[in-house]
Amino acid sequence: MKLNQAIRSAAPVTAVAAGFLATLIGITSSVAIVFTAARAAGADTARLDSWVLALGVGMGVTCIGLSLRHRAPVVTAWSTPGAALLATSLHGVTMAEAVGAFLFSAALITLSGVTGWFERIMDRIPVALASALLAGVLVQFGTGLFGQMEDNFLVVFTMFAVYVAGKRWLPRYAVLVALVAGVTATGAQGSWKLGGFHASLAAPSFVRPEFSWQVLIGVGLPLFVVTMASQNLPGVAVLRNAGYDTPVSPLLTWTGCVNFLLAPFGCFGLNLAAITAAICTGEEAHPDPRKRYTAGVWAGVFYLLIGIFGGAVGWLLTAMPQALVLGIAGIGLLGTIGSSLTSSLADVNMREPAVVTFLATASGFTLLGIGSTFWGLCAGVLTAVVAGRRRKPAGAAPVQRQPEEAEGARA
Repeated sequence: MKLNQAIRSAAPVTAVAAGFLATLIGITSSVAIVFTAARAAGADTARLDSWVLALGVGMGVTCIGLSLRHRAPVVTAWSTPGAALLATSLHGVTMAEAVGAFLFSAALITLSGVTGWFERIMDRIPVALASALLAGVLVQFGTGLFGQMEDNFLVVFTMFAVYVAGKRWLPRYAVLVALVAGVTATGAQGSWKLGGFHASLAAPSFVRPEFSWQVLIGVGLPLFVVTMASQNLPGVAVLRNAGYDTPVSPLLTWTGCVNFLLAPFGCFGLNLAAITAAICTGEEAHPDPRKRYTAGVWAGVFYLLIGIFGGAVGWLLTAMPQALVLGIAGIGLLGTIGSSLTSSLADVNMREPAVVTFLATASGFTLLGIGSTFWGLCAGVLTAVVAGRRRKPAGAAPVQRQPEEAEGARA
């Protein structure tokens, strides 16, 4: 009996499912960009495997360690905009010089955590703007869910219908049963491309760094800026919007340190996750907010497995139907999008700045190589300052249960 209770406490079905979905969506949505960046630096197959290993281990260790340490669902990820930046800026740069740029960026992230300047900025961002920022980041996945119905109506509608029915009769497992329905539907269609599978362990490949001031300024510094503005900024907003007042500086310090140690093996950038973190911070991960950290831990476990079996990642990407990935991403984030919009519009005085933040972030606008998450927040803050409106900072939000969370806990 005690053993069963321990297993249920350490591995709740919903938390394991949330961690798996976060990992699945995080990997499948952007690993092609990472491969492109590695190829731009001249990586061969062995180096590609090393990159996946280093990134998987880095994300796994930080997810598990930080979630257990802070008892919050702290999910990390590789820097997707950073990978996009590298894909276009590493041409003509040697792998050794690229690693030097990775080390430089990681050192700056660590410094920002040690000094605490980034946390001081985040503590002054109003709750409404942080929530609007998150909603703007996630809305494309919500619209993508229904956009996929045009291309593959049977699969996506089946998933959506099962999810809605699950919310009525199995609310704690609605996303999980939708995933099962999607796998079944795509399997019946024959959409999975299962040929050519081979499981192989990834091996680390060390690259001795070289430092070129041109590469440090032209690659390393922009990598740091886009990682902080486009990834860590919304990542903190996800935690704050979910009610977790986790100290930011230690998170940045540890992700920066792990990034620095693994950079010679291909870990170009680690940061707080936003989109995948929203899956682990929502009520679907666990009815009790105090126990959702287990979803972050399980996301780390799956990231470690992906890193170790790096050779199978490419096969998985090829085999998995796009409709399944995009459909489950949209379904898994519906609750978070709804709560973010509610929180962003709740304060009448901050409603207009929040709307500006939401629209600017959702637009996908890019300027100076920095994505719309940063500029959306700037637009909202500017609107609030000019209008003379001040509200409580995002860091002031306590952990609270939503009505249906309390219902699930009682069940």
